[in-house]
Amino acid sequence: MTRYFFDTYALVEIIKNNPNYIKYFEEIITTSKFNLAELYFSLLRDLGEEKAKDGYSQFKDCAIELKDEIIFEAMKLKLQLKKKNLSYTDCIGYIWALKNNLRFLTGDKEFKDMANVEFAQ
Repeated sequence: MTRYFFDTYALVEIIKNNPNYIKYFEEIITTSKFNLAELYFSLLRDLGEEKAKDGYSQFKDCAIELKDEIIFEAMKLKLQLKKKNLSYTDCIGYIWALKNNLRFLTGDKEFKDMANVEFAQ
């Protein structure tokens, strides 16, 4: 059974009921507090504070704890792939997914051809 780490992009698309994400609606959601912060910001900007708090609350119990080693390795990845312009949050989630045998679920084009990525738009 494939399990996924949900990038912020995926969380937003689930909230939007994007039909390309229907098959992930029933999956166990794993994400990070960093992704929740990005989600909150995105919803706050686009839909207002009430929707932002609702979205954050919907996924807050899905946030994992991060060990320092994940952050260190993620920042090495960000430096190594600096031409891709990946966010800190994206790098952290991607490395966490790799280290925990989860596929990184995203629609972010910067990840399209990377290993261990489930790409959906």
